[in-house]
Amino acid sequence: MFKVLLFIISFFMLPITSQAFTKVQSIEGITEYRLTNGLQVLFITDASKPSMTVNMTYRVGSRHEQYGQTGMAHLLEHLVFRGTKDYPDVLQQFSQKGLSANGTTSFDRTNYYASFAADETTLEWYLRWQADTMQHLAISEEDLKKEVDIVLNERDRSQNNPMQVLFERIKATAYQWNNAGIAIIGAPDNLKNMKATDLQAFYHHYYQPDNATLIIAGLIDEEKTIALVDHIFSPIAKPTRQLIERTTQEPVQDGERNIILRQVGNMPFVGVAYRIPSAASPDYTALDMAVNILTDRPSGQLYRTLVQDKKLATNISGFTHTLHDSALAFFGAQLSEGQAVNDSQDALNHIIEHIAEHPFTEAELNRVRTYWLNQWQKLYANTEQLSIGLSEAIAAGDWRLFFLERDYVKASTLAQVQEVASKYFIPSNRTSGQYIPTETISRAPKIEPVDLSKLFEHYKGDNHTVTTEAFDPSPDNIQAKTLRQDLVLNNGVIHYALLPKSSRGNRVYANYRIKFSNLDNLSGQATLSGFAASLITSGTDTLSQQDIQDKIDTLNGSLSYHISANQLVVSLSTTEEHLTELLGFSLDLIQKASYPQKELTNFLAQVKRAIQVNSTEPAAKAAYQINRYLSRFDKNDFRYVQSFEEQLATINTINREKLLSFNRKNFAAGDIDISIVGTFNPDAVLDTLKQKIGTWKKAPEYTYITDPYGEYPAKSFTLQTPDKPNAIFLGRLLLPVQNTDKDFPALLVANHLLGGSEASRLFKSVRADKGLSYSIYSGINASAFEPSAEWTIQAIYSPEKKAEITQTIQQTMADIQQHGFTQEELDSGIASIMNMRALSRTQDNVLSATWLRYLENGRDFNWNKQFEERIKALTLDEVNAAAKKYLKFEQMSTAYAGDFEMKK
Repeated sequence: MFKVLLFIISFFMLPITSQAFTKVQSIEGITEYRLTNGLQVLFITDASKPSMTVNMTYRVGSRHEQYGQTGMAHLLEHLVFRGTKDYPDVLQQFSQKGLSANGTTSFDRTNYYASFAADETTLEWYLRWQADTMQHLAISEEDLKKEVDIVLNERDRSQNNPMQVLFERIKATAYQWNNAGIAIIGAPDNLKNMKATDLQAFYHHYYQPDNATLIIAGLIDEEKTIALVDHIFSPIAKPTRQLIERTTQEPVQDGERNIILRQVGNMPFVGVAYRIPSAASPDYTALDMAVNILTDRPSGQLYRTLVQDKKLATNISGFTHTLHDSALAFFGAQLSEGQAVNDSQDALNHIIEHIAEHPFTEAELNRVRTYWLNQWQKLYANTEQLSIGLSEAIAAGDWRLFFLERDYVKASTLAQVQEVASKYFIPSNRTSGQYIPTETISRAPKIEPVDLSKLFEHYKGDNHTVTTEAFDPSPDNIQAKTLRQDLVLNNGVIHYALLPKSSRGNRVYANYRIKFSNLDNLSGQATLSGFAASLITSGTDTLSQQDIQDKIDTLNGSLSYHISANQLVVSLSTTEEHLTELLGFSLDLIQKASYPQKELTNFLAQVKRAIQVNSTEPAAKAAYQINRYLSRFDKNDFRYVQSFEEQLATINTINREKLLSFNRKNFAAGDIDISIVGTFNPDAVLDTLKQKIGTWKKAPEYTYITDPYGEYPAKSFTLQTPDKPNAIFLGRLLLPVQNTDKDFPALLVANHLLGGSEASRLFKSVRADKGLSYSIYSGINASAFEPSAEWTIQAIYSPEKKAEITQTIQQTMADIQQHGFTQEELDSGIASIMNMRALSRTQDNVLSATWLRYLENGRDFNWNKQFEERIKALTLDEVNAAAKKYLKFEQMSTAYAGDFEMKK
């Protein structure tokens, strides 16, 4: 009683910033305020990156919809971006102001977020838009009809993936009463018959301050921001309507449920789901640990048994799907053609439901807990992702669940994990793709709602604060702060760009490339080189694949290898204290990779399956057809574009001896670039590089592999992909342009105005005006080394809209060729490009990648600054001239892939 009284007293003694604005609490760098109209406000300050993120989360999702009105929450999210009377064409304004913005809808919430380079004027504008959206959205029947067509196209896209469809079916079968069984995107008939008046009523009921949480994060002055939020949102009246929580608790499942899905193409897949408590329950976290233990690769029981030992699957997966009222634990197994579906399903179910036969170990729990906590720490250290990620905790019931779930993970015990898995992973609580009769049925425990007010009555979280120093992301400051020199060794040269700076969570990002050999020496080895890179983490003579992953997790890091032409590119991230160890470990792995036969066999099976799946996908088929046509290289040339059949044949020639030989010959010293950005000690990094690379042998001398421009007559391909309800349009034109050319800045801006943003001509004509596509864009990519560029247009659409979308693109391009862009478009486009480039310079991982690119092509941020000055100095005549000279749709080769014979 005494503790409760102290809590009440301390609560009411919190300072009140204004009559409408009250401070509630602060937990681990997040401060909560409440306005008298009910709006919850969270502040997350981070001075290390001069950017801001604003996230407005409404506690309304598809579970709040009524019968016959499914898809309403998601459709409303789309219509919000149509704008209001005072904020028309809001997507265009986002682009002009350099906002990286979006919205998402789930079962329990809808959120709208934007990140931008720190600027108080932009912050005020975006907050005013949010406040206006909360009050003045007017939905017209015309806009509703357009957006319904776009949402239907979005739905069709999801139907191309059988695994995604299977999960939808399993979920729908697992929930008989709760709306969680209904797809968020809604039923097609409900969408087509939606009335604007009904959607307007839904909006007015839920888009209110007492049903919303506003999160502001980044480089903010909290006192000024409080005043700004107070000024903008406090005038919104507290709602008089009562929010009624119509929760339908799902009864305890009383027997196995199953579904069968049949579609054309792709490989077999089996899945199984079990209903479990919501994220507020300690049982949920223990079950999440159990799922991670079972599906861990390569040491998890499912992977070892189904993939490695019994060869009943080529890959496995698993995750927990969190909802406000309950959750799902989902497991899946990918099969290759000829693998027995029933045998795989039986084995999958048996392992999950007979954990007592193969009990979990402390080592397994510690492994998945370490990985989970590392991922949590990375999210917490990234202010932008944290501010957006908190929407999920809010949707589950309370933003503090983000921290409480971490506490549950830390406190989880082996006995607890084993016990809850045995309680919930039982046959009568199973929904799968196969029916398996049983003689006796045991029931899962009833899922009780959690009393959140009692749960958090005395919760304070960890008592620590995160402090970071401000950083100026201007090109001049980046150039001045970066240490850029050459480290000359006896066996070669290391070119480096090191930018030490303060970062949230002391995170640091590193990228390096090892250059090797030349075009002639690499004949016929493109696939081999890619596999030699991807499989570096598969094992050494002393470390298994699991040992390597455990080491990376222990170092709170991430590590990846891939091939780019004749370069081995390595990316890693960790914290300051672990950087030199992880960097050294990454270099050791390159030299010591042994490509164990077991891991190689599994990898090849997974790649084969992926190729077989892609061979039926519209996007993959279209890309192959265009790339193959626009390529003149011989079959053994490193740049040759292989067919799906040729890819499979090449894989059959790969063996361990070839991988070892390629690695030892090419992944060596000589010509190396490295860039690092974040909190670290440059001297320690250079010492590590000297120690590790100084003893390496030299790689074959590196020569840049060219990708020369070639002229190809325009050609159109129509590719049939049966039973795929979503189609793809892909157009590509090669151009004799280098990114150092005089015309390139104008061409870059012209493409941006054409299809590079939500304010572009293609977006407006194809999506906004006619509702033909959920996603359409154009891009320009030009080499820094030679006059070779490609201009691309891509869109998804419903197959029956093929002629209409083609005609709309043609008309848009014809108008640009005839009339050009306007001065207003140019001014807005240049402002948008400048703002987005400024935002990108606030991201440490982007800075590291940019410096690595500059090391290769001999540039720096002085060049970056000069390039931006060239963009800002462009005239309308220059941009229109570039568009007319280069962006000629009639010269573009195109591919249309989809089920154009589908019977609706």
